[in-house]
Amino acid sequence: MNRYSKALMGTYGQPQRVLARGEGCYVWDDEGNRYLDLLAGIAVNALGHANPALVQAVSSQLTTLGHTSNFFTTELSVKLAEEVLRISGAPAGSKVFFCNSGAEAVEAAIKVTRRTGRQRIVALEGAFHGRTMGALALTHKQAYREPFEPLTPGVTHVPFGDVGALAAAVDNTVAAVFIEPIQGEGGVRPLPPGYLAAARRITRDAGALLVLDEIQTGIGRTGTWLAHQRPEIGSEDPDDVPPDLVTLAKGLGGGLPIGAVVAFGEHVAGLLGAGQHGTTFGGNPVSSAAGLATIGEIDCTGLLQHVRELGEQWAADLAAVDHPRLGGVRGLGLLLAIQLTQPVAADVAKAALDAGFIVNAVAPDAVRLAPPLVLSKEQADTFTLALPGLLDTATKAAEEK
Repeated sequence: MNRYSKALMGTYGQPQRVLARGEGCYVWDDEGNRYLDLLAGIAVNALGHANPALVQAVSSQLTTLGHTSNFFTTELSVKLAEEVLRISGAPAGSKVFFCNSGAEAVEAAIKVTRRTGRQRIVALEGAFHGRTMGALALTHKQAYREPFEPLTPGVTHVPFGDVGALAAAVDNTVAAVFIEPIQGEGGVRPLPPGYLAAARRITRDAGALLVLDEIQTGIGRTGTWLAHQRPEIGSEDPDDVPPDLVTLAKGLGGGLPIGAVVAFGEHVAGLLGAGQHGTTFGGNPVSSAAGLATIGEIDCTGLLQHVRELGEQWAADLAAVDHPRLGGVRGLGLLLAIQLTQPVAADVAKAALDAGFIVNAVAPDAVRLAPPLVLSKEQADTFTLALPGLLDTATKAAEEK
């Protein structure tokens, strides 16, 4: 920890632990203590730690070709793009742009929207789209924004889930509306039923693009490849809410850095021309191999169904915990939040870590759970059984402050 503080910028504060290794849904620190990882590197490690298929794919690729630059392509990059189009349900003429992170994907999507000839963008209150300058302009949290203002102009934030406010804000001067199907950093808040379908109608009528930020919710996190494919978020008929752009990252590489922008349809895919955007590392062979291995493992092991079934059962079990500090559970699949009746989430997260569980205080009164998709029912149950004691410990710690 002393070496960390001397060598790395203090952008993250003091690390909670020094992690040394991982296997499946567990990690160990440098003192040999084991933790059940219920955060997965913030919804990144979709297959858990040291997954054999992912290790094999990455290791094998590094023995042949590690990097090419964007002057060349590889079969792996093309194949991964085809797989991303498949799982996105994108129509003919759709295309993919690969980058390295979620924020980069959002930046690329913003540039696509500028090619419409319009500059205004509408986003939602509570939104988090990243910390780079363009993405930060879409992010709503003032604490993130204020130190770096003035930001990219022309962004309007409207109340979360309010269809009337969205309709009033979107006219023929708006280039795009950016929406997270579930606001992850905003507290794991799913959009109300019917909202996305309404947003699609509103943007289509105004000639604006609909951009879905699936960086945290995509790649099976909610039990479908993309969260907007779940009828609770999108529609019983997926054709009701086809987006124009989707941004992906986090789980796509299973732990390796990769992001993507999916442009739905030939018109949107053609908005960015040659030389108008680029990245040195995007779609490199190693990250592409990781993406293919991740998608392949989710496909062949039935993880989408597992996530739906376990997520539903786990949410019900957590909600049934009898404790005065428990206010409910929300979310879908394996992206859940435990709502607390008091702002003691940081104390709950600390108590959990001390007890061998990694969770996240995503809001003062909410604890986020985003474990590897391979989490078992038995592993989930250990946290559920421990939750009352964790809430007691957190309540006591808060009272002693």
